Amino acid sequence: MSESGQVRCTVVRPLWSRRHAPASTSARATRGNIGLLHWHRGGPRIGPDRAGGRVAWPFSTTPAPRTATSATPRTATGTVIHDLASRLRRLPPSCGPVRLIGIDGHAGSGKTTFAGELARALDGAPVLHLDDIASHDELFDWTGRLLSQVIEPLSRGESAHYRPYDWHARRFGPPRTLPPAPAILLEGVGAGRRALRPHLAHLLWMELPAEEAWARGRSRDGEEQREFWAGWVPAERRHFTEDPSRPFSDVLVRQCTQGYKVLPGPVGSVGPDQNVTHGDGSSAVC
Repeated sequence: MSESGQVRCTVVRPLWSRRHAPASTSARATRGNIGLLHWHRGGPRIGPDRAGGRVAWPFSTTPAPRTATSATPRTATGTVIHDLASRLRRLPPSCGPVRLIGIDGHAGSGKTTFAGELARALDGAPVLHLDDIASHDELFDWTGRLLSQVIEPLSRGESAHYRPYDWHARRFGPPRTLPPAPAILLEGVGAGRRALRPHLAHLLWMELPAEEAWARGRSRDGEEQREFWAGWVPAERRHFTEDPSRPFSDVLVRQCTQGYKVLPGPVGSVGPDQNVTHGDGSSAVC
């Protein structure tokens, strides 16, 4: 915010958007009666090659002292989101050598796009999408699989090996490798659930009311996914009633008309309110 009281925003171009997916691929196509399918499942992946081996990252893994920051973004594009990334880098590891960052929120709240922006600011941090862990039969009952295939190996400093679910074929695919990295983003509904919070370095919550997020999701997915949403909404309500994430979030991320506002969460603080703007307008909402 400037001395005159006006909010300044910096433009950050999304790394990709489902709006730019091939025309033959719907946002959540061929998902069956119920389930999740994001364009990211068969499309671009954020971060380094997961074929195996450790990832060389250009920043130090040694936590550094926190420094005061200005609420006014500097002139460089993406300064604000890079400031958030810088703070996350300085957190101590939470899962073996990894800083596991959870990004939670209601379906349709913008988690995937925000995760892509943050991953880019973290120099290509891997993003693990919970859509790859869930399945038609286990929309939310996937905790054990995530712990055994991903969390436990990473906590030992080993590469994780998990089998992403194929929502078109309705079966789990071949194994994928996720090497330990200084930061890994865990994105999806339920990323901040009770069983995972002890392994998280930070929990971010996309601050958008449920009904508004679901309306965006329905609009995005179209008439063909009406049956999915009819099943998803009560399932998500039940999940967050039994295992809420927002009260335990360190950061609230609120999408404004022209960008994001990053706010302290119920249990944490990231400093003064800051804003970051997407250049592609509504396509930033996922």
